[in-house]
Amino acid sequence: MDRANYHPVSLTSVPCKIMESIIKEKLTKLLDSHQLLCKEQHGFSRVRSCLTNLLETLENQTKALDEGFGLDIVYLDYRKALDCVSHRRLIEKLKGFGINGKLLQWLESFLTSRTMSVMLSGTFSQLLEVLTRVPQGSVLGPLLFLLFVNELPSWIISNMKMFADDAKVWCRIKTETDRITLQELDLDHLQLWSNIWRLRFNADKCKVMHIGYSCGTRHYVDGRGAYKEGTGISTRGEGPGCNHHNRSEVIQSVHQINGNSKDGDRNGQKKFQTSGYR
Repeated sequence: MDRANYHPVSLTSVPCKIMESIIKEKLTKLLDSHQLLCKEQHGFSRVRSCLTNLLETLENQTKALDEGFGLDIVYLDYRKALDCVSHRRLIEKLKGFGINGKLLQWLESFLTSRTMSVMLSGTFSQLLEVLTRVPQGSVLGPLLFLLFVNELPSWIISNMKMFADDAKVWCRIKTETDRITLQELDLDHLQLWSNIWRLRFNADKCKVMHIGYSCGTRHYVDGRGAYKEGTGISTRGEGPGCNHHNRSEVIQSVHQINGNSKDGDRNGQKKFQTSGYR
């Protein structure tokens, strides 16, 4: 039994859930009316979903291929992202959204002073204070997490789509300069943001996919204190330009990248997994 496969769930009372629902509804209307939530986020949303995420991504990427560009796509995943959200930092972010007064006090009370224990075979462990994480199993938890990561797309210049804590970043590739842009102005900035807000990438689930023009690109993120390398497998055109792939080929490639293959090096560190098609 691997304890990493288990997550604590908050058991809140019915009156608490009713209060959460009321606050969530009012808070969502406030955020929507002022367009405060980033358009790149498609998770836990009334007007966006997995389908809108895929359709917008597909349209953007096929347009780039039709115009003769290649693509480097980096799929990112945070390790236990909802469990690592600092209460103090989240409260500061809520202030940045204009949330204050009694509402902020209520949310602070909702997040802090929580304890948890584990029950195994009818025996409970000692109670421990919870200093991080948004309460999973609660009504407000998903929305609070969206507010915590809302600024993430503003830290990069390339295209990005998110679904909760999962994200994909891609850049049009024609020259070596484009690869450097994706690494230094996107991935390195995302790593900096993650370090500031104490989130870590899950190297086992981060992947790189190259489509079209092959420039020998390699990209890195800092998953566990050491850089993880992607040894790219790319498609190659018959001439100096890119292949022109149709929509069905791109959809097939997107499905290929969704696997969770694991490839460890001799030091036990997981490398960036890469996929491609020929």
